[in-house]
Amino acid sequence: MTRVYVDMVADLFHCGHVEFLRKARATGDELIVGIHSDDTVEQYKRRPIMSLEERTGVVAGCRYVDEVVADAPFVLDHAWLKAHRIDLVVHGDDFDVDMAAKCYGVAIEMGIYRTVPYTPGISTSDLLTRLRLRIEEDAERS
Repeated sequence: MTRVYVDMVADLFHCGHVEFLRKARATGDELIVGIHSDDTVEQYKRRPIMSLEERTGVVAGCRYVDEVVADAPFVLDHAWLKAHRIDLVVHGDDFDVDMAAKCYGVAIEMGIYRTVPYTPGISTSDLLTRLRLRIEEDAERS
């Protein structure tokens, strides 16, 4: 039984998120998803639109997910991996080497880190841009 772990923000949950979770789940038998807190996310991105509870709830409803852990750490350590019985850590291939080493250095050292291809053409940032443009277009028509 291989327990696979991914972490994510999962804001404005979309088909790119679902595809990432599908790919990650295919690497093992169980998929555990850590969801970062609003404060954690705000330290390296923007504050999420959806609350931690909303993001956790929508991820829990995805058929590829077996378990959700709210307020997951941004940087993994041995104790956390052991406590959650993680056999494999998976992330999208969108992180550069330095960021992967910062967040997943322990998993990399343990030889349990893998990447899956990032889903092109959809992201939360893209959705926010589309939304802003749609609001501006609608305002111009009014």
